[in-house]
Order: sequence, then C-alpha cells, then structure tokens
Amino acid sequence: MRVRRKTVAALAVTIAAVVAATGLVGAGSAAPQQKPILVSLISDIGRFNDKSFNQFQLEGLQRAKKVLGVRILPLQSNSDADYSPNLTTAVRRGANLIICAGFLLANDCAKFAARFKDRQFAITDYSVYTAPFANKKGKPLYKNMTGLTYDANESGCLVGHLAALMTKRAGGKQVIGAVGGLKIPPVDIWIAGYRFCAKKANPKIQVLIGYSQDFVASDKCKAVAESQIAQGAQVLFQVAGGCGLGVLKAADEAGAWGIGVDKDQIKDAKRVLTSGLKRVDEGVFQSARAVAGGAPFGGGDINFDLSNNGMGVGTINKAVPKAFIASMEKLRKQIADGKLKVPSSL
Repeated sequence: MRVRRKTVAALAVTIAAVVAATGLVGAGSAAPQQKPILVSLISDIGRFNDKSFNQFQLEGLQRAKKVLGVRILPLQSNSDADYSPNLTTAVRRGANLIICAGFLLANDCAKFAARFKDRQFAITDYSVYTAPFANKKGKPLYKNMTGLTYDANESGCLVGHLAALMTKRAGGKQVIGAVGGLKIPPVDIWIAGYRFCAKKANPKIQVLIGYSQDFVASDKCKAVAESQIAQGAQVLFQVAGGCGLGVLKAADEAGAWGIGVDKDQIKDAKRVLTSGLKRVDEGVFQSARAVAGGAPFGGGDINFDLSNNGMGVGTINKAVPKAFIASMEKLRKQIADGKLKVPSSL
C-alpha cells in the first residue's frame, strides 16, 4: 500500500489540528450530548492481548472512555472469519464510530462503510486513497471512511540506526535481523526504514529479513529469530505483534538484543534495546475525540509521523551510549524537518 500524503482537509493535517478542530485541549471533554457516542474497535487476528498493535489501540479506546466520556465497544477477532460478524455487531449495537484495527480488515471494513453511510468508519494502517476505499484514479469512494496512516519507516529508521551502532561497537559479525509477521505493507514499512538507516550508519552491516506468517504464535517468531541468530545476528527487530514476543525471548536466551514494536516493550524481556513506537492509541483516541466533538470527519487520511509525535522511539536500554542516542536524535530531526527521506517499502 502506497500512502498518499494527503489528509482530510476539514480535519487538518496533524494531530494538533485535530485537537483544534474539535475545540478540545488537554484532558478536555466531548461536547454535551443527550447520549454519549458509542465507539467500537474491531481487533485484527493479533487480538487485544498481543502487548503490541491491538492492545495499544485498545488503550486508546479506554482512554477515550475515561477522558471524553464516550461509550466503548471493543470486539476481538480470533480469526479473519470474525471480522464481518464483529462489524455487524458494532452496527447493530448502534456504534457511531467503528474503527477497524488494521490492514487485514480492509475489505470487510470497505463493505460496511459502503452499506452503512450513516456511520463513521476509520481504519488503522490503511490509506483511503487506495483500493478498496478508492477508485482506480485514487479518489476516495466513501465520505464516511477515514484512513489512520503511520510513517513507521521513520521510527524503523531510528531503531535501525541504534541497532547498527551497537553492532559496530560490539565487533564480530556485522549482522542484524528483522522478523515480520505476515509480509504486508504495514510490516514491510517498518523493516524498510530499519534496513535503510542501519546501512546508512554502518555500510558493512548485513540485515537479515524473515517472516513467521503469523501474528500470534510466539514459537513461530522465535524459530525465525533463532535462525537469524545462528547466522550471526546481534540485534533482532520484531514486527509481528504478539508473535514477536518470541523474538525478544530468543534474543534474551542468546545474549543478543531485541527491539520491540508499536508499544514500548522494554519490560517484556530482559534484553530489549528499545522499541519502535507507533501511536495507534492516539489514532483511536483522536478519532473518537473528533466524532464526539462534531468535527468534520471522513473521506481522507490522518497521517502520523515523527513531526507530529505520532511515531517515536520507546524507552532506551541503559546499555546504549549517550553518544548513540544523540546521533539518533540528530537523525530524528533530519527526518522530521524533511531533510532525510526514508524509503517506505522494501
């Protein structure tokens, strides 16, 4: 999926503009209504207990309930067969805003947006300027559909930079790895940034890339990670949700470094170097805030990146030298200022 950098004009380009459009600042609260809106979040097959992508979105939904006073309806999908039934449940329960938690729900989400034009829909990690939400010319088909897009390549770049510097410092084989779940654009965008900036920092480094074909079974990710470790990988970046916890475990057992994804995973294993942060919680929260506040919504994308703090880096292990962190921060500024373009595909 190629994300077009065009956003919902009426809603504005950045998170800050979303806040301004709703007239809400700080903790705030939704505009007075007789009955608070109902916001439903449909997980993908990674489930809400993945300690990553889906769980972080659920936290954003729960924050919307606490801060905005909206009613919430989280619906977990244990397989792709649950997508349509969960969307049906959300519609029947009267959800005003239905958020599809990821790329894998695109086809089902599009069908429901087309059928229920009186509801607002949003989808994480998918642009509405591409099929199935747009025609062949890239024109969005549904005015009630919003894409929540993330420049994960930017955060992938930052953690790749640290991975390369740590490997160079350690000496030995200059090899790092990345373990994805399914080979889909929202996974590859992370790895593209990771590989690009690792090689930029250390041209001699080799970046191994593998896929578990799963987002849940941690043993499958662990097996891929162990294979990369056997080839000399000193740092392993997991881009596989709950499955990726197996990557962090493999790194622990081998004395290598693991890098978490989406959520700050510093506490999920003993040897976590840092995590690539994707503020999917903020995407859910800001969508709920916009709809609750009556802001124009739908028909375009809201993009999250380093410049608006929609992407970032989690807690950094104390073992990382301060000079490496300073180097990474310099890189962050170059990206945020538009001086360095990071590829978004492999």
